[in-house]
Amino acid sequence: MPSLRVHRASDEFARELASRVARWLLIGLGLLIIAASLPLMAFHVGLPFTVIGLMIVLRNSFKAKRQFVRMQHAHPKMVFPLRRLMRREPEIVQVFWQLYLRVERLVLPSRIRFAVKSRRYFKRRFRKTVAA
Repeated sequence: MPSLRVHRASDEFARELASRVARWLLIGLGLLIIAASLPLMAFHVGLPFTVIGLMIVLRNSFKAKRQFVRMQHAHPKMVFPLRRLMRREPEIVQVFWQLYLRVERLVLPSRIRFAVKSRRYFKRRFRKTVAA
C-alpha cells in the first residue's frame, strides 16, 4: 500500500514566504497612505500622513531607502522636513512653522507677510519683559 504522507514545505520556507508577503503588503499599505495624502498636501494636512506612509515604505524596502537617500542628496531642502518628522522625537511645531514661512514667502509679497512680522513683534516684546 502506498504511503499517505504528504510532503509539506519546511517551516523555514513558510516563514520566509510569509515575511515576504507581509513586507509587500506593508509596502502597498505605505504607498496607499502616501497616495491618499497627496491631495491634502496643499493644506499641509497631508504631511503627517505622508511621513507615516514613508516610514512604512522605508522600513520595508531597501530600494526605496536608496532612492530616498539619492533624493535627499539631490534636493536637501525638500527632504529635510520629512527627515525631521521621521525622527524618534519629531520637531512637529518647528517643521510646520518652517513650512508655513516657506509657503507665505511663495504666495504673499514681502510687505504683507503676517508670520514674519508677528514673530519679530513677539520676539522684541518678549526681550523687553525679560530684561525689565
